[in-house]
Amino acid sequence: MKTQFLKRIYSLLAIGLVAGVLLSSVANATVDGHGPSPEVAPEIKIDKIEIARLRIENIQNGEISGSRDEGKTWTVIGHIAIPTIKVNLKGYNASKYGPTGTVVATAVNAIHLKAGQNTSIPNEKEGRGIIWSLAPTADTAAGQVSLQSEVSPGSAAYTDMKGGTGIFGGIYTPFVGNPILLDNDKNNTLTPLPDNYVPKLGDVWTIKIERPRRYPREIVFENRFGGLITIEYRGEKPRVIGQVLRPVQGVGRFVGSYFSEVGRLRANHNGVIDISTSPYGKIGSFQIVPANHAQSPETHYIRELTQWMVIGPVNALDPSWEGVAPLYSDFLRPRYDKADWDDPDAIEGLLGRFRFEVKLQGKTEFQPMPDFHMEPGAPLPTWAGTALANVTHLRIVFPFTWTEPEIKPVVVPPVSFAPPASKHLMNRIIIGPSLQKLFGLPE
Repeated sequence: MKTQFLKRIYSLLAIGLVAGVLLSSVANATVDGHGPSPEVAPEIKIDKIEIARLRIENIQNGEISGSRDEGKTWTVIGHIAIPTIKVNLKGYNASKYGPTGTVVATAVNAIHLKAGQNTSIPNEKEGRGIIWSLAPTADTAAGQVSLQSEVSPGSAAYTDMKGGTGIFGGIYTPFVGNPILLDNDKNNTLTPLPDNYVPKLGDVWTIKIERPRRYPREIVFENRFGGLITIEYRGEKPRVIGQVLRPVQGVGRFVGSYFSEVGRLRANHNGVIDISTSPYGKIGSFQIVPANHAQSPETHYIRELTQWMVIGPVNALDPSWEGVAPLYSDFLRPRYDKADWDDPDAIEGLLGRFRFEVKLQGKTEFQPMPDFHMEPGAPLPTWAGTALANVTHLRIVFPFTWTEPEIKPVVVPPVSFAPPASKHLMNRIIIGPSLQKLFGLPE
């Protein structure tokens, strides 16, 4: 009797041990650590091209300038209102995943730049990024709250550009992973950041804005447990690159979405894609995060709430994707500045935009992102936790480019005509109603 009892106890302990191992595997979803998996190797090795340069003079009233000819000529697009001479020694959690000397976050309400890695933080194996930031301005109290949530005031250079415009959503917005260089003489003699870099008054930062020569046509996420993530290039079949470990169900009060628009990218960094479901001046968005970032002790809310999709590689034995292309480096940036239409190269501006679309239960076609917004400062409404419950698929639609090897630009002879009095009328004449909707232009 005693022997049978002991055997039963040992059996229960063994079952508990196995169950614990399995639950731990499910929770982590990938091995400890981060890096590329075999399925995204083509995106890691992809050829890049420089499409612009951004130059910033770190001094009060210093010029913020952009160049589209590798620094031969520059256009002033803004100014520094308040420079910085400090760094944040403990950047946000995912700042640890990006390389030193690169852009580690790009958003409509902040840009974060990495000066180094702080490995002396207690209880943090990888440490945190040492960063400084670029911040826009805002002319409303809600806009100010959005800015304060994203930057450490002492280590931020404040610009005179409004959130969602200029370098925070326009053609000179950098990508995650773009290199930061010094050019203090402003003569295109670009040098890497020195070790232990701290900004000084008069420093001139130059960011080479580089993107993949060849963009995907789209990346699609099946919004279900175990859903496939596929990437498709023009002229090729979709390729499976990962899986959805937990679907997104809700939208949240991410205050940075105040400066974004429905179906547009609010932010991208080495551990987040933030997609806006709200128009400018309201708030509402959701996020896509890699597995190990979601498992961090600091991000317990991701595991507890519904506003996050958690993703990982195809094989659970492969590393998690923090800081890895195409989703967390090199490929994405906020691009929806209404000033694109006024740019001399309007087509490049309009075609450079990313958009996010959904497929709903019972539907066969993708449609624009639905509008789910809240008033800034208001409590989370009851509908927010399940606002996206009927979304079966999500896709990122990438910009069309003329730089793919098989694509040759169409040469259109110049035509002289008197422009219509209304820009809205000009939109309809030049690109037509259907493309107006695609580009998000007013009708």
